[in-house]
Amino acid sequence: MDKKTLPVAPETHPCTDISYEIKPKVFEHWQSGIKAVKTANTISILDVIGEDYWGEGVTVKRISAALSAIGDQDVIVNLNSPGGDMFAGVAIYNLLRSHCAKVTINVLGIAASAASIIAMAGDEVRMGTGTFLMIHNCWVVGIGNRHDFARLCEEMRPFDKAMADIYAARSGLTPTDIEKIMDNETYLSAEEAIAQGFADELISIDHLEAEEETPQAALRKIDALLAKTNTPRSERRKLIKSLTGGKPCATASSTGMPSATEDINPEYLTKLQNAINAFASTTR
Repeated sequence: MDKKTLPVAPETHPCTDISYEIKPKVFEHWQSGIKAVKTANTISILDVIGEDYWGEGVTVKRISAALSAIGDQDVIVNLNSPGGDMFAGVAIYNLLRSHCAKVTINVLGIAASAASIIAMAGDEVRMGTGTFLMIHNCWVVGIGNRHDFARLCEEMRPFDKAMADIYAARSGLTPTDIEKIMDNETYLSAEEAIAQGFADELISIDHLEAEEETPQAALRKIDALLAKTNTPRSERRKLIKSLTGGKPCATASSTGMPSATEDINPEYLTKLQNAINAFASTTR
């Protein structure tokens, strides 16, 4: 379909007292090592959406720069992301939607949450066998009293509606059907996504490379596993900081937040992840 027929998404951040946190379950479906062959007109979105705690992730600035470098050529977007900051996601969606040439989205692994909005921005959306689209309502972390949360509930409503409008425009489903899909936090296989109009065709993913997961991805999964054990966010951050030595790398943000470093022993991370998995299974 012509992406220009899709609605523009609102980009205004409704409340300064909220932040995003990816739902732990999504990481069970995300394999960060999936890669595809890159060409001059390819944009790879293979990480969390928005700048994360470690100063990494796929940012609006990066995608804007990539589109500027590509110019008026057709664009291929290879997408494998567990989601992240919805407001960064809708901004990236708007950038791709407004691109002057054809945009083809290839879902290589999973396009979850904010990444599923980005997936809708293509003139053509293609998914590999075994890949997933995950759609749900906007999910945030907030701090405040009951009045703050009541206000936040109302302020988030238009953003859920905006996402629903995009999904409906892409798929042709009714708003009521889309609302049910979002309320149920639905994982759609490639075949289901195509049948319901969210994607256009299956593609072969035989040419993909499955590399070892990066230390950054492993740390994110450890953080998610700790979240499942109800470990407070502040304590999880302390543990991650201890693992990384608290040393910001070259990609750290201007806020000085620590970033995952490349010299962390992957074997140690795997053992730690297995230990947390075992602990989590005893607390269910």
